Amino acid sequence: MASTKPNVAIIGSGLAGLSLALALHQQSIPVTIYESRPGPLNIGGAVMLSPNALRILDHLGVYQTVKEKGYNFDTLHYRDLSGNLLETYDFGGEEKYGYKGLRIYRYVLIDELLAAIKEKGIPIQFGKKFIKVIEDSPADGVTFAFADGSIESASILVGADGIHSTVRKYLYPGLEPKFIGMAGITAAVPTTQLKLPEDYHIPVTITSPLGGFVIAPQQIDGSEVLIGKQQRVSAGEPGWDREFVADKQGGMEFLQADNAHFPDFVLNAVSKIDPAKVNKWPFFIVPKLDKWASDTRRVLIVGDAAHAIPPSAGQGINQAFEDVYVLALLLGKAEKITSMQDALSFWQTYRQERVDRILELNKQIDLRRMPSDDAAVGSESGFAGEEFDLTWLYYPDFQKTVEDWVSANKR
Repeated sequence: MASTKPNVAIIGSGLAGLSLALALHQQSIPVTIYESRPGPLNIGGAVMLSPNALRILDHLGVYQTVKEKGYNFDTLHYRDLSGNLLETYDFGGEEKYGYKGLRIYRYVLIDELLAAIKEKGIPIQFGKKFIKVIEDSPADGVTFAFADGSIESASILVGADGIHSTVRKYLYPGLEPKFIGMAGITAAVPTTQLKLPEDYHIPVTITSPLGGFVIAPQQIDGSEVLIGKQQRVSAGEPGWDREFVADKQGGMEFLQADNAHFPDFVLNAVSKIDPAKVNKWPFFIVPKLDKWASDTRRVLIVGDAAHAIPPSAGQGINQAFEDVYVLALLLGKAEKITSMQDALSFWQTYRQERVDRILELNKQIDLRRMPSDDAAVGSESGFAGEEFDLTWLYYPDFQKTVEDWVSANKR
């Protein structure tokens, strides 16, 4: 690949694709977004954004807007059934990390990113279902086809098309995401319905030998909460996950079952649930991949397409933001470095190391939320564990990391 700034095609207009487009535009890199759906993506639910992602949104110029449209908070508490505080998990903090954590509805965040995309005049085409790469040439770039018969080309094609990525099939034709036997079952209910004790801090995970119960405020004023538990699930025949997710009634029944050991406000929380506000999230992962790019480095994958992360630590979308921001910084330096192939190899190595640490963090959090007699938890059950130190996660200096690498590899 010649060391000049490329033009980039992005498949997918979810959070990863939109933020990548803004980051590339910031580097003066031409970019076009293609989305298979007829309009903006809205799969419902809220996302948790921690300082590592919020710092990126700030650099992209959208943080000041989005922080006013979600619930800002600093810590998640872990408590036992008697209400004793067991542990405090940082999810933000202006003094320590520069930003409070933010819980915001996904569609609200997408709308704000789309507004920024429109303001900057970045092309986005809806109703364009990517089907295959036609040519992947180190000299000429990528030619690719859509279901409507149209053909486009670009210097680089980026798959930001999620865990069931079609672009990834070009790199790994036989790969399928792996279900880990666990699902998150959640619902949204009014905060007043809980009748929380005075000064009871939320977000909170209430731990018990039978599994944890999560309560997390959402909406700007915290007037609504997400409630949730994790469930062990056995995979069935192909397509089982779609049926599982669609079974809102079953999700409501799971949330309402086996709660007698929890405090009264948990019983209040599940006493009235609108099935339409139930979400079921089977946890899939993508096996660790040897490469996130084709041999020519012309076809790339980011976010869930490259490394789907279960949501235990709330880092799935946060890590996707990291992927795309670091990638854009490196592509913006193309004219200064000797080899974009080496740059993209560095990008994957750096990002994979952080993803690996997230997966270990997820494991520690899951141990706090699953029943102590769960076979998959085994001897590691109980609340014992090292205190979370999250400075490495929340305060990375991506610009310095990239600048240091470029300085060591410049032309």
